[in-house]
Amino acid sequence: METHLRTDHCYPALNSSCAKFARPQALYIIMYIFLSSISVSTVFLNLLVIISISHFKQLHTPTNLFILSLAVADFLIGLTVMPTEGSLIIETCWYFGDMMCNILPFISLVAVLGSLCSLVLVSIDRFIAVSDPLRYSLKVTHNKVVIIVVLSWFFCLIYSFFLLYDHLTEMEPHRTCHGECLLTYSFSWIVVDVFVSFIMPCSTVIILNMKIFCAAKYHTKVINSVTERERASNKDTIRSKKSSRKAAKTIGVLVTVYLLCYMPYMLSFFEFGTQSFYFLLKYVVWIMYINSCINPIIYALFYPWFKVSTKQIITLTILHPGSSYFNVNSDAK
Repeated sequence: METHLRTDHCYPALNSSCAKFARPQALYIIMYIFLSSISVSTVFLNLLVIISISHFKQLHTPTNLFILSLAVADFLIGLTVMPTEGSLIIETCWYFGDMMCNILPFISLVAVLGSLCSLVLVSIDRFIAVSDPLRYSLKVTHNKVVIIVVLSWFFCLIYSFFLLYDHLTEMEPHRTCHGECLLTYSFSWIVVDVFVSFIMPCSTVIILNMKIFCAAKYHTKVINSVTERERASNKDTIRSKKSSRKAAKTIGVLVTVYLLCYMPYMLSFFEFGTQSFYFLLKYVVWIMYINSCINPIIYALFYPWFKVSTKQIITLTILHPGSSYFNVNSDAK
């Protein structure tokens, strides 16, 4: 009887303990391996992006600063949020204490918003590069990008604080039993959050993607209309147009993955206030987190420089003096 209690309750010694959903041992192992693999992959891939862009001078471009911001946000999700949320799904109990119950949702929201803001900024950057390539270097400078990135993270911090103000200021986390950690949202804030965290960034990215696609399609027509002689004398222009089409395809993949990962999370809020809401939220939020593992694949593995820089990092070549000046782009051709 004692063994049964230890299996079916989060804290067997407490009468107010939450019930623990018992799983077969094999399923525990499979779930731990699967979720741990996602978490480790998210940390590893985003860490490669962070080291690459930070170390190699050639990669210190405005576009890559946005990608760096995206990688930092996704790295935080993989390092802090995924392990705790994964444990909660597997064990069905909260074992990290009241303080973490108050703080972790704030860290999670800041990181998710930071990732979303970075995705939007990358889309805007690519749109400017495709639509006005001649004046891109004048419009998008290193200093401007640094200021924009800092302001976007400041916005994420402020917004997250106000959204979770009631939760953060609680002396004890909201729960119905020990072994549970529930968020306290007001319905009005739910509506605001759906707009800020989904509708607004999603609409922006989709609209920009459509504009980039139209611009790339126009560039293709221009390339097809020139003569062979003009093609030979304008190789740089043609290369630029091909780069535009590649940017359009990359952002197209981004939009598709973004929608697939975030749509279930946002749709779950239609169940707000019901018994199934928190049950759904625990699972669909992980679909959203997986986007942080896919982002570096979309934005980094699609670029040749990432393969070169990754090789330099894994072989520890970056420890050699002067390695930061290695030409990752030319070697990647």
